[in-house]
Amino acid sequence: MDYQPVVVKKYPHTGSSKSNHDSRYWRLYKYPVFIKEYAPVTAIHFSPSKPHRYAVTAATRVQIYAPRTQKVTKTISRFKDVARSGNIRSDGKLVIAGDDTGLVQIFDMNSRAILRTLDSHKQPVHVAKFSTLDHTQVLSCSDDNTVKLWDVPSQSAITTFTSHTDYVRSGQFSTSSPHMLLTGSYDGTVRLFDSRSGEAEMIFGQQGAASSSAAPVEQVLMFPSGTVVLSSAGPILRVWDLVAGGKCMRAMSNHQKTVTSLAFNGNASRLLTGSLDHMVKVYDVGTYRVVHTMRYPAPILSLAVSPDDSHIAAGMSDGTLSVRRRQAKPSEAAAGEFEIPLAALKAGTFDSFLGMLPNIGRGHVKQKGKSKPIGDLDEFRIEARRRKKLRDYDKLLKSFKYSAALDSILRKQVPPTTKFAVIQELVHRDGLRSALSGRDDVLLEPVLALLVKYVHDPRFGELVCDVGSLVIDMYTPVLGQSPLVDSWFIRLRKKISLETKFQQELMKTKGMLDMLFTSVALTGS
Repeated sequence: MDYQPVVVKKYPHTGSSKSNHDSRYWRLYKYPVFIKEYAPVTAIHFSPSKPHRYAVTAATRVQIYAPRTQKVTKTISRFKDVARSGNIRSDGKLVIAGDDTGLVQIFDMNSRAILRTLDSHKQPVHVAKFSTLDHTQVLSCSDDNTVKLWDVPSQSAITTFTSHTDYVRSGQFSTSSPHMLLTGSYDGTVRLFDSRSGEAEMIFGQQGAASSSAAPVEQVLMFPSGTVVLSSAGPILRVWDLVAGGKCMRAMSNHQKTVTSLAFNGNASRLLTGSLDHMVKVYDVGTYRVVHTMRYPAPILSLAVSPDDSHIAAGMSDGTLSVRRRQAKPSEAAAGEFEIPLAALKAGTFDSFLGMLPNIGRGHVKQKGKSKPIGDLDEFRIEARRRKKLRDYDKLLKSFKYSAALDSILRKQVPPTTKFAVIQELVHRDGLRSALSGRDDVLLEPVLALLVKYVHDPRFGELVCDVGSLVIDMYTPVLGQSPLVDSWFIRLRKKISLETKFQQELMKTKGMLDMLFTSVALTGS
């Protein structure tokens, strides 16, 4: 009869499995690269087109980085003052940026030549962006309280919006209509402008309208659907429903200081917020609950996620640029290889699609190291299933080496569920006493440390008591001979005493609640 491996019991999770899954995913961004700039990093923007180069704005220049190497490929420094809001067009060919002189300039990505100069603003321009739906239009927002929509070929302003009463520090084009513009201002309001009428179609803010007590709006962000808007004012993040006329659906305050940046992941299922409290928080946009938190060494001024979810870039007030990289899984990498064939399938016939993928459905079998297929077309090859290798403790249990099996699971990296599953197996085999016998103070210490650590855990408490009783029975005659063992026994006694008092308090509380429930039931009847 084959040996049956130890079955590790699975216990129910106390936390949300979805939240745990999110945490595991975001912890995969574990290859941080820190780049020191000369001034605070005020803007980061990833190109929507591959290879997703990103523009970093700091001091009087905009630098273009390669995501694979994190090296600077282009430097645009033709600014007379501090540069702002470097933004790459969706085709990856042009870059736009404003500066503190009020100038807006459009550059060629490759040659870095100035293609257009827009010089109508009188104060610093903190926002300059290309339209995602019309490549010939750009948006600029300035400290002169105005928002301008520009026509790139003619170098002229199509519309100027003047309804804001304070600095306009955030804005973007609507993701669903080329005529709608979303802006946020230090007057405490978020406004949705229509370029056809030249007026604000919706005004919503901290109290639904401009107010002297309203917190300045630092950032605005629109969902890809174009029906929901996010805004940050101070440490508070608000969600606005445009379909309901700008109704505030939710207000959240999970940061301790001002939220300075908002960003979506690739499919807009998660929202990332950066703040002056050094924290980046990840929200589930379905529930708006925080599912993960990342800590940075300095206040965060800018934040961006690459369209393929491979990089998270954060710019800080001390001039540090942090880029975290996530290694794509093999399944994701394989999925990327099928992009061209899938496009061919949509555009052409099924036969043309099959022609692009050799050997699909052909029944050929390939040998390692050989490029040509072998065998007949209708040949099937059945691979033998590999047996799962036994773990170290299973091999030792199979050989009846109970003491060595116990030692193998007392290491730090072994999960507690596995440790107590093996101990339970030793109990079933009547081999626990044999595994615990003949130990000196060095070999007995990890056993006592395990008991002290998990004596209060409800999952293992009963088994810990059984093992503890056996250890005390076996090693009472040698107490007082080793200060190390004595100290662990004292800690175990204190831990059991505290747990006993806690259980007594719980029983008292349970008794009081039972009395209350009984009296309520009698009164109700």
